[in-house]
Amino acid sequence: MAWSYNRRMTANPLRELPSVDALLRRDDIAGLVEVHGRERVVAALRDALQEARAAGEARPADRLAAAASAALSRPPSLRRVVNATGVIVHTNLGRAPLAEEAVRRASEVAAGYSNLEYDLAGGRRGSRHRHLSGLLAELTGADDGLAVNNNAAAVLLCLAAVAAGGEVVISRGELIEIGDGFRIPDILRQSAATLIEVGTTNRTKLADYVSVLRPETRAILRVHQSNFRMVGFTESPSTAELAAAAAAHGIPLIDDLGSGQLTDLPSLIDEPTARSSLEAGSALVCFSGDKLLGGPQAGVIVGTADQVERVRRHPLARALRIDKLSLAALEATLELHRDPARAAARIPVLRMASQPPAEVRARAERLAALIGGVVVATTARIGGGAVPLLELESHACSLEGGERLAARLRCSEPPVVGRVQEGRMLLDCTTLQDSDLPLIAAALAAP
Repeated sequence: MAWSYNRRMTANPLRELPSVDALLRRDDIAGLVEVHGRERVVAALRDALQEARAAGEARPADRLAAAASAALSRPPSLRRVVNATGVIVHTNLGRAPLAEEAVRRASEVAAGYSNLEYDLAGGRRGSRHRHLSGLLAELTGADDGLAVNNNAAAVLLCLAAVAAGGEVVISRGELIEIGDGFRIPDILRQSAATLIEVGTTNRTKLADYVSVLRPETRAILRVHQSNFRMVGFTESPSTAELAAAAAAHGIPLIDDLGSGQLTDLPSLIDEPTARSSLEAGSALVCFSGDKLLGGPQAGVIVGTADQVERVRRHPLARALRIDKLSLAALEATLELHRDPARAAARIPVLRMASQPPAEVRARAERLAALIGGVVVATTARIGGGAVPLLELESHACSLEGGERLAARLRCSEPPVVGRVQEGRMLLDCTTLQDSDLPLIAAALAAP
């Protein structure tokens, strides 16, 4: 019986697996504890042991230690990627990369304390909104301005502050859906304002707006079609005409510009600016900080002094307020916009959008020389719901491999995201920097 019992004992290889305590006594595991802490290391060892048991394998201690080390060394969930898609403001890849000045300012504020809500001159409590008000007034011609955490929040806040309990008039052609299924009518409902639709999908006349204005009307909302264009048999009143109609009835025109263009670039001339909207008579103008403005995620609100103050004082303003790091980066980005030429050279989105095609082609040729690809002509885009009809002349390095190669590059470190077209992998050089080229070569050379 003893022999039979011992045979049954040794027949189970899992009994040879070391214990967690035994693994913790190893020198290599002790090194992991110093870096990651005992609790995380113990959890990683238990996971490695559980995986071995599930596979029915008596894995040696060094293999278990290696598995735990690999698990603990996994990259963070949110990390940098190399954008080789040719889409400059890529929503899924974090939209606008920041200028060096913005990164540096955010880092300085993050590293210690700041005067976020402290008045240094008076030695008393201050307001985070005051850091941008002067800059925004200078750059847009507004009386005042502030920022919240994104443009959807900016529109919601303006409507809640100005039109809650009343009616807001909007053209049916502007009832758009933005990213991830969020729709303008849904945002309007959350503001406690009643939506009044006028006109048709493709044609809305000034008379359509005027015909529904009454004492219950609190505002006219104009939404720029930033993520699509309607062509053909279309009609809509100008911003100035809408503003005049609104003023005649004692209500504000709220203009949601979306893209946030501040700097005039020849290739982007069909995007309205906040200054032009305010000059046309808009009382409040909203736009994104992380599209054509080229800054961090933010929603910017500018306008007349009384309307901006109503927005600033609304209870939702605190819930939707911008954080200190985004505020610091946005301030630095706006400072660059004081000089349009400097902004075009220093802000990555504007620099990529305005770079000469010959410069992009030269970069593609350097990349092709490194990795053995073929240079092909392509079309790049602004992306992010801005200038949907604009196509930028571009060049890419084309490689065989298609989806298989795309999956491999996404698993590299850093991940490289390109696009697959007609079975080939395209690495578009409009969105690549020179410093990205050796990273792609290393990713392709890795086993």
